[in-house]
Amino acid sequence: MPTIPWMPGAAAADRTADSGEAVVMASKLQVKSLLSVPRFFLLSLVIWKQVRSAPGVVGASLRAQPLKKTFWTLSAWDSQESLDTFSRSDPHARIVAGLRKVMDHSVFVFYPAGQDSLPADWDDAVARLTRKEAAK
Repeated sequence: MPTIPWMPGAAAADRTADSGEAVVMASKLQVKSLLSVPRFFLLSLVIWKQVRSAPGVVGASLRAQPLKKTFWTLSAWDSQESLDTFSRSDPHARIVAGLRKVMDHSVFVFYPAGQDSLPADWDDAVARLTRKEAAK
């Protein structure tokens, strides 16, 4: 499974051990068709570039399972407000709107994380996503 490892973001240098909790967001995104995978993957790299420089991002990582038509994101933010601002900003907002027709389903989880638990752990994030998906 190709993974872009955890990369510190724009707000990582500003965080100290006493800077409070970060907001972690994990997602599992599935497209309907293998034909949609290349486009989704390329557009996810555009969003990745935006994430890396977004105000408030502490760090982020991506995983791709192209043959399963599944993509995963894991990011930490200094506040819910920073995360919300990013999600409404272009190119993210424009790309998400443009991909809606090719999406099968998506699952998102949000949870707090202290400075000592960053970078966020993929195993924990996947377990949280799996539990949420099973509860539907």
